Amino acid sequence: MILSAQHIKQMALEIGFDACGIAQVSPIESEALYFDQWITDGCHAGMRYMENYRDIRLNPTGLVEGAKSIIAVALNYYPAQKLSDEIPHIAYYAYGKDYHIVVKEMLQRLWEKLLLKSTSEEPDQTPVARYFTDSAPILERYWAWKAGLGWIGKNTNLIIPGKGSFFFLGELITTCEVDVYDTPQANRCGNCTRCLEACPTGALEQERRLNANKCLSYLTIEHRGEIPTERAAQLGNRIYGCDTCQEVCPWNRFARPTQTTAFHPSSTLLSIRKEDLTELSREDYNRIFAQSAVKRAKYEGLLRNIKQWSTR
Repeated sequence: MILSAQHIKQMALEIGFDACGIAQVSPIESEALYFDQWITDGCHAGMRYMENYRDIRLNPTGLVEGAKSIIAVALNYYPAQKLSDEIPHIAYYAYGKDYHIVVKEMLQRLWEKLLLKSTSEEPDQTPVARYFTDSAPILERYWAWKAGLGWIGKNTNLIIPGKGSFFFLGELITTCEVDVYDTPQANRCGNCTRCLEACPTGALEQERRLNANKCLSYLTIEHRGEIPTERAAQLGNRIYGCDTCQEVCPWNRFARPTQTTAFHPSSTLLSIRKEDLTELSREDYNRIFAQSAVKRAKYEGLLRNIKQWSTR
């Protein structure tokens, strides 16, 4: 079964995605050595799950047998309103509803539309698909690059020309073929090294090499237990995540506020005060961050981060 790339992209935009590209499935030979070295060097820190399912990470047919195409999508999350300057930094991606829920629901709608169209044209064939957003062993940025959405910058984020990098990524892997596949974009970072120079802990050790052991996003979100003293002293005004390498990127001068209402910050979050954080109860945590990606750090983790911030 062969689908029209033009129709796929049109449907994706109608559903609300900001960008869509399509790549032909093939083993990821070019990334294998890079990925293996990153793991061997322990740059994944405590994220031991990154060591699992290597073969699937490097070949998506392990997720969908007989897969022919990967439809890659991007959804803008750059906030229209930001927290008050007196409030410590919370990563922009966590301002609204948890992206796992939002992007997956949109991918489901996209597949339902594609399935309806494909089965109406070829009723004897039943294509198969699975869709993900940061929820499966798949190299998302690689496939977004392969699908022509942008390039992987020196800060390891996918950068979309004319739009920047404040985007969630999602993938729809299907057994359908597509009439026209997209081609990867050339890297346009040039000689710029602003992200490497601005990283507060030097976690960006070189171009496209992020050492999570030093990364403040990892330490304030994924890391369990106390934050190492040296890194805690470098947290600055951050309690959840760190957007520094994106904020200094010249391509993000093109960033525009998201049109996805689910990502708009709630009035509860926008009205939060310093006292609300320093006296944060579990009930307050559940109320303020209901359906937010902040839940990833758990109550204990966020409280740990707030304590580090408030005692400086």
